[in-house]
Amino acid sequence: MPPLRTALLQSSGRPGAVAENLKVLDEAAGRAAGAGARLLVCPEMFLTGYAIGEDVHRLAEPAEGPSARAVAEIAVRHGLAVLYGYPEREGEAVYNAAQLIGPEGTSLVAYRKTHLFGGFEREWFTPGEQTVVQAELDGLRLGIMICYDVEFPENVRAHALAGTGLLLVPTAQMHPFQFVAESVVPVRAFENQMYIAYVNRTGQEGEFEFVGLSCLAGPDGAARARAGRGEELVFGDADPVFLKDSRENNPYLRDRRPGLYSALT
Repeated sequence: MPPLRTALLQSSGRPGAVAENLKVLDEAAGRAAGAGARLLVCPEMFLTGYAIGEDVHRLAEPAEGPSARAVAEIAVRHGLAVLYGYPEREGEAVYNAAQLIGPEGTSLVAYRKTHLFGGFEREWFTPGEQTVVQAELDGLRLGIMICYDVEFPENVRAHALAGTGLLLVPTAQMHPFQFVAESVVPVRAFENQMYIAYVNRTGQEGEFEFVGLSCLAGPDGAARARAGRGEELVFGDADPVFLKDSRENNPYLRDRRPGLYSALT
C-alpha cells in the first residue's frame, strides 16, 4: 500500500467571504493534485473565517448545503479528497464542524467539535457529542478532530484504539499556545502510534493571532512536514507500511492496563 500524500493548507483565507475562500481552496487543490497529493486538509472554520462573531449564524450551512456541493466539485475536478472546516447548521443549533469530501465528490464523514475553547466558541456553538468518527481513503483509516479536541489525551487514545492511522485536525491555534503545535501534537502521534495532520490558520484575525506551524507528525514523533508562520501549502506522506512497523515495535498500546484506569470515566 503506497503512502498517502497529504497536503496541508495553512491559510486564513478571507474571513466572512465564503466565495473567495472557495477560490483559495480550488487553487490549493490544483497545486496539491499537481504535486501528487490525494488528500488536502484545510484549517478550522476555513470557509467562513474564525473570528466572525454573530456572522457565525448568518454563514452557517447544513452539512449538505451549497458550500459542500462547491467543495465536492473541487474534489472531483482535481481528483483528491478535501477536509474543510465550517459552521454547520442543524435546526437552531450551530456546530463548529469539519467535513471530508472524497475524490468522487461524496461526503465520507462529518465531525462536530466536542470540546469548545473559550468564551467565543461557547457563545456561538453547540458542542458535538461523537468523539470518534472515521473514514477510509486509499486503504488508510482516517479520523477527525478539531483544534482543542486533540489536547485531551483520552480523545486521541480513543482514536488509536479504534484503529485510526491518520488523524486530521483542522485548527485555529493562537498565540501564546504555539507549544501545542510544536510539542504536544508530535507527542500525541508518538504515544498513540498514528500520523496526525494538524493544520492551522495564520496571521491576525480580530482579537486572535494565529501562529501557523502546521505539521504532519508521524508515529515516531517526528514532523514529516512543518510550515512556518505565514500562508503556505506543505506536503507530507502518511506511510501505512511505516505505521504498521512502528506499531509492532512500540509497546504503548499493547502494554496498557485498562483495568487500572477505570477512575478516568
